[in-house]
Amino acid sequence: MTQVFNFGAGPAMLPRAVMEKAQQEFLDYNGMGASVIEISHRSKEFDAIINETDSLLKELASIPDNYKILYVHGGAQMQFSAVPMNLINRLPAKKAAYVESGNFAKLSAKEAARYGDVTTIASSEADNYNSIPAFDASTLDADTSYVHITSNNTLYGTRWQEFPDTGDIPLVADMTSELLSRRIDISKFGIIYAGLQKNLGPAGLACVIIREDLLGLALPETPSLLNYKTYADKHSLANTNNTFAIYMMKLVLEWLRDQGGLDAIETRNEEKAALLYDVIDSSEMYVGVAQKEHRSIMNVTFNLTNNDLLDDFLTQALAKGLYALKGHRNVGGIRASIYNAMPREGCQVLADFMQEFEKANT
Repeated sequence: MTQVFNFGAGPAMLPRAVMEKAQQEFLDYNGMGASVIEISHRSKEFDAIINETDSLLKELASIPDNYKILYVHGGAQMQFSAVPMNLINRLPAKKAAYVESGNFAKLSAKEAARYGDVTTIASSEADNYNSIPAFDASTLDADTSYVHITSNNTLYGTRWQEFPDTGDIPLVADMTSELLSRRIDISKFGIIYAGLQKNLGPAGLACVIIREDLLGLALPETPSLLNYKTYADKHSLANTNNTFAIYMMKLVLEWLRDQGGLDAIETRNEEKAALLYDVIDSSEMYVGVAQKEHRSIMNVTFNLTNNDLLDDFLTQALAKGLYALKGHRNVGGIRASIYNAMPREGCQVLADFMQEFEKANT
């Protein structure tokens, strides 16, 4: 079988070792004679799976004891509704502050405005989201229920290098495209959420990490399966959850542990991204989308100085097994999503191809 490297933004590639283990266990999980997708979510076997997933995530991310891990239906965009439903009622003014650093950040603010008084306190839209906008946390209204950021922006290839200190106001972060890609101080955040389909597993489920004191604050009209307390009280099993996604997340976390944990994977991710950025920065054909000081190590975005060559670039890349490099329709150009599962080899093959393509077309 020809080696293919999937640079798609998500659903993204999973580690081959994870998929092989899932394949081995698919028809007969743990000697049960049944598939993991067939066993009850209330069985002792699945109880062991979800408990192990919790333990692995706590260990890898150094999650403090006063946080709960939830596995919530839907993906990250479901949390665009769930976050304000659960948190905007924290204070009577029902205010929330959003930092708009990209398309998904803008969508999250728009959705939150359905539930309270939402203000965009900083935006880089005027610069086509090529940077993370700065804001002064000291200017936040004291009666703000929470501040929301998107830590990594898949469309534009930017990320927060350092996170803001919002004091007593809970900081909420959509970390869908970078959770577990680098070491992060969880205690700086009130809520972190992430769809699984980038670094954690298959699509269709979100992982929410929430500080315990922020539970039980939901708006009265919040549906029970959008209320984080429902998940916390029932260990995410108030109804039949996406058991297969949780199982796959466990396998991914085991793989991540075996790779050396977050410190090792962060170093590897930085090295992978550097392979591509070095080509871009030394080239006369490629131009990066993101400002250098705001660059993501998960999503490398760039354009060609001659856009007429874009289709040729993508066609030739695909012939070399470099899959899904076309940039998002809002940005254009090329986007290489190099999440944890992308091996260094894939980035090296892409970097070599970029140099070969430039040489052949100049």
